[in-house]
Amino acid sequence: RTIIQTRDLVKVYKTEAFRYKALDEVSLSIQEGEFVAIVGTSGSGKSTIAGILMRFYDLDQGRCLLEGRDYISMTPEELRRRVAMVPQTVNLFTGTLAENLRIAAPDATDDQLLEALGQVRLLDWVLAQPEKLETPVGDAGSRLSGGQRQKVGIARALLSQAEYLILDEATSSVDLDSEREIWNCIDELAKSRTLVLISHRLSSIRNAHRIYVLEQGRISQQGCHPELMDQGGLYRRLVEEQAQLEQLGEEELC
Repeated sequence: RTIIQTRDLVKVYKTEAFRYKALDEVSLSIQEGEFVAIVGTSGSGKSTIAGILMRFYDLDQGRCLLEGRDYISMTPEELRRRVAMVPQTVNLFTGTLAENLRIAAPDATDDQLLEALGQVRLLDWVLAQPEKLETPVGDAGSRLSGGQRQKVGIARALLSQAEYLILDEATSSVDLDSEREIWNCIDELAKSRTLVLISHRLSSIRNAHRIYVLEQGRISQQGCHPELMDQGGLYRRLVEEQAQLEQLGEEELC
């Protein structure tokens, strides 16, 4: 069953001195329970697609459908009960961990909060704190590491009970150990949720059911990892370049 479908998306950013077509007739579909990845070079339109799927802005042309309903017919509140996003940088406000989590679920019990924290591998750290769920996160989450802030963002998305999750470069600002833990969490989420993942880390999306490759605002390739590697083109080139860089990094560490 097709859950999310876009048809001929066109998005143009305009200022008085500037006009840039970020998306140029992009059509894609996401099936129920699928793990879909969207990849491409910087500026290819990946995050623009995430913004459109969340309806942070409207289209210049084309349609976006959720379970057959046009996004235009849905209020932002209705849409965001169904679709949740974890951005590159999770926003937290000054207050406690529990208060930040309950933004997504005001009536959630402590047990529900702890369950969500367990799913994102943050439970042991929370239970080790003297104030547990009432631990202050500091000004804009300053008392948490980058990895912990991202995990709180994923836990918040889980608490929202949204059926469809979008993760936009959710590991781009965390250390290596936190990145591994977040990817393990994402692998688990992919077993039970419809998941759209936007990532520059191609080694982590090999299990995706389908991968869309963007080039200059257009979809140039689509398929699973083995299919795209057989095709050649941009995807294989990016995978090979990243593998070489990661190998160089490991050799330098050694």
